[in-house]
Amino acid sequence: MLSVLDLRGRMLSVRELRRSLPRAEFDVDAALATVRPIVDDVAARGASALYDAAERFDRVRPARVRVPADVITAALAGLDPDVRAALEVAIERARIVHADQRRTETTTRVVDGGTVTQRWVPVERVGLYVPGGLAVYPSSVVMNVVPAQLAQVGSLAVASPPQADHGGWPHPTILAACALLGVDEVYAMGGAQAVAAFAYGFAEEASGPAAGGYPAYECAPVALVTGPGNIYVAAAKRLVQGLVGIDAEAGPTEIAILADDTADAAHVAADLISQAEHDPLAASVLVTDAPGLLDRVEAELATRVAATKHHERVTTALTGPQSGAVLVDDVATGVAVVNAYAAEHLEIQTADAAAVAAGIRNAGAVFVGPYAPVSLGDYAAGSNHVLPTGGSAVHASGLSVQSFLRGVQVIDYSAGALREVSHHVVTLARAEDLPAHGEAILARLPEGE
Repeated sequence: MLSVLDLRGRMLSVRELRRSLPRAEFDVDAALATVRPIVDDVAARGASALYDAAERFDRVRPARVRVPADVITAALAGLDPDVRAALEVAIERARIVHADQRRTETTTRVVDGGTVTQRWVPVERVGLYVPGGLAVYPSSVVMNVVPAQLAQVGSLAVASPPQADHGGWPHPTILAACALLGVDEVYAMGGAQAVAAFAYGFAEEASGPAAGGYPAYECAPVALVTGPGNIYVAAAKRLVQGLVGIDAEAGPTEIAILADDTADAAHVAADLISQAEHDPLAASVLVTDAPGLLDRVEAELATRVAATKHHERVTTALTGPQSGAVLVDDVATGVAVVNAYAAEHLEIQTADAAAVAAGIRNAGAVFVGPYAPVSLGDYAAGSNHVLPTGGSAVHASGLSVQSFLRGVQVIDYSAGALREVSHHVVTLARAEDLPAHGEAILARLPEGE
């Protein structure tokens, strides 16, 4: 089922590896032409454009873009008790982990009378996107909202696509997760139009009793948009970046597993399938120095894929060009391969897995040993599952409290401290042919200095 790239006996450079390894094709540029009119329409027409987009793309026209409070409350009341308990555990563990990420203000004394303070200030308002296509993602509500709340963001809103099967509101499990987290500003809008709505803001007037009797409201523009989505969400993020900040242009999900002959083939196969279940473009890559393990994994896949619920989607993903197996000479070479691949999710299923994991530099999240599958991180490890994709883990990080904080430097110098360094500042200003910079220093010094 998996195509095989045999690198045994070959020493490839990082450039060659990046060109050779399986990767999903995700051409955001190609989607821009489709997305730009949608974004421009929302910017120009606001709520009217959102209703039209919902009817066009989601096949339903919601009664209201903003979800009423009673609908959110009813979703929580109707939530399956087991699902509620699981979400509460996920929220608790995410809060434990993310609480330790909060940065503290630091003041550095450079000289007597001269200090630089690094403050960490939360963005004022964020728009959190929760997809609703092939699956329902209440876990993404948790992963977006918890770090934003712990960063002490002043205002946050959640958007998720309206569902024809649920009265035009987002999926009730999404709404229930919002209720558990105390989020009451939720919008029935999806895709590129949701990103645009967050970036530009919009408002709706009050409606009369015949139209539901909904109150007027304003969705204020946000400073930051976060959350995963399809290629159209990624394209919309690219279009509005600069007007607002974004977390990333998320591509299809991916898993890489570095395994040796000690790995359990059933575990490896199950984990490859778990990511392939997300999307036909999902990438599942096995890197191993053990041809025998690959044979055993293939045998497990033959049985497990046929039995899994979404076997057609899984089969498409596993047999696509973005998935495959890579044979290497040894685990050390495998480490080099996965560092070049820079997976969103990387599992280490080898002997002495912790030591091997210590050599990983490029991955969104690293799962160590046989009892830390990616599925654990998706829901209840406490880590965040909004992670860099498409190889961007070489420079990008997963969503965290830091994602919602801005560093602000505060410079405080006395007259004496400025005088002490003034000659150097003036010298550098003249060297850069910016004499007025130096004159701004000299204007503060007594005549003759």
